[in-house]
Amino acid sequence: MNRAVIVICDSLRADLITPADAPFLTELAERSARFANHASVFPSTTRTSAASIATGCLPARHGLLGNTMALDEGEGLVCLSVGKPDFRDRLHRATGRTLHMPTLAERVSRSGETAVAISNVSPGAAYFLDPDGFGWVYNPAGSYGPGRRPLPAEDGLAVAKGEAGDTVATQRFCDEVLRRRAPALSVLWLSEPDYTGHHTPLGSPAHRRAIASADGNVRRVAETVAALDPSGERTLFVVGSDHGMETVDETIDLDGLLLEAGLKRAPNSSEVVVAPNNTAALLYFADPLGTLVGQVARFLETQDWIGRIFVGEALAEVGLPTGSPAQIALTLRADDRANPHGVSGHSHIVRDALEPKDCTGFGQHGGLGSNEQRPFLFVSGGGFVPGARRSRSSLVDIAPTVLRHLGLAADGMDGRPLPR
Repeated sequence: MNRAVIVICDSLRADLITPADAPFLTELAERSARFANHASVFPSTTRTSAASIATGCLPARHGLLGNTMALDEGEGLVCLSVGKPDFRDRLHRATGRTLHMPTLAERVSRSGETAVAISNVSPGAAYFLDPDGFGWVYNPAGSYGPGRRPLPAEDGLAVAKGEAGDTVATQRFCDEVLRRRAPALSVLWLSEPDYTGHHTPLGSPAHRRAIASADGNVRRVAETVAALDPSGERTLFVVGSDHGMETVDETIDLDGLLLEAGLKRAPNSSEVVVAPNNTAALLYFADPLGTLVGQVARFLETQDWIGRIFVGEALAEVGLPTGSPAQIALTLRADDRANPHGVSGHSHIVRDALEPKDCTGFGQHGGLGSNEQRPFLFVSGGGFVPGARRSRSSLVDIAPTVLRHLGLAADGMDGRPLPR
């Protein structure tokens, strides 16, 4: 029986895979199909990326629009963190559903097979790999079996983000998931180098150690896959990242600017709600067809820290819905200046009132900057011929590629199977 194994090294930029810091990934690139023009989605956040990898769809289709989203739970729009353990349930109560499109776990379950995901990132990113409980999802905040049955603590994933936690998660993934359970689809989502990149400068010794940690864990999985399927014919092995990172320059208080301009009545008012996504933001409106949308858009056009603005129908250009309360999206201006460690790429970020902190000089992502839109993707086994692929690919192409290998339908997806 064919199987698929996916490993995601969160935030690992393609250009930071070097022989010095990631010797195994450098070697793996040479014996894999390497997708050299690979892109993330927008917003380029982990939670949105997880939903796009799981569904093969852009945010406009699956409905998860960032690391934060505004929901109306009965008293007007409020910005919420998608990463919190309870967001999935709050989304379902407010809208009657979770993701708008079926996930890989759901499609695999229809064939009588199962999917298992071990994810050491935020609960939101983990749970939206399979929000309706068709398979198994393990995360430090809580683990679930089919039917979203909560697993007892002793069966859960009691690890912390970072190198040590990733290593324990990887060992369990190899021993329990790949060797013993052997599901049709296995997903391992590592917290590194994202976790360290958010707390230290990109290219610093700590960040380089985090890259080396991810490299070592990918090696462990690859060796396990090779031992279980020496020919490589039955197992599709997908290794990649969800996005890259830029170095944070300044933090913009967008809520404060709207208040000063008289475009927002009060910090917690709901006529316009900013959902910050680090180097991007979405603006939600209580009246999506009202004149305030145009007024805010015209104000934003005067701000020199903004790279691009998408309003109304133009949201479709970046894979966002046009008919929702989110009527404006913006990506902050990025440039290619190097940081003190020689890593290119700087961008401003939008202040997040839910998690206020000073990120200056550290890594962030969410927008359309060239470096945050630079994930990597290597595919081997399953008939893939080694070598560089120059055609454009995206996170949404992973799911249909997996389904083709498993002999399952990939109808209704935005992505297309990757060329073998």
